[in-house]
Amino acid sequence: MKSLDLLRIEQGEDGTFGVLRLDGKAWCVTLEPQDLGNAENVSCIPAGRYVCRRVHSPHFGETFQIADVPGRSHILLHAGNVAGDTRGCVLLGRRFGSLEGCRAVLDSGRTVAEFMAELAGEDEFSLVVRDVSREAA
Repeated sequence: MKSLDLLRIEQGEDGTFGVLRLDGKAWCVTLEPQDLGNAENVSCIPAGRYVCRRVHSPHFGETFQIADVPGRSHILLHAGNVAGDTRGCVLLGRRFGSLEGCRAVLDSGRTVAEFMAELAGEDEFSLVVRDVSREAA
């Protein structure tokens, strides 16, 4: 089973920004909601180790779901650009930027398609989420 790491490098009102590593190499950037204590639909998930499983979302199509998040369900990796595009999920993008005055991840649709192609044939993978911005403080 492949192992991926999500390294959260910045947290604040604009969201939680990170880098997703695949096989130990930076692969893309991420955006999640800010940390609001794992509150459903409005917060990022707690740091920890998770299993992600391939699912079909009626809204986002084929993607991966982060399983066994305490008190939460339907946490997906999907396309989106700004924190308002996620209800607790992880957005994937090629680079950080801004859209209409909001901090964002850009080229998200293409990045998700490339991510799914990269994981073709994989039904699940291990994901370690680390809050490196807090570790450094």
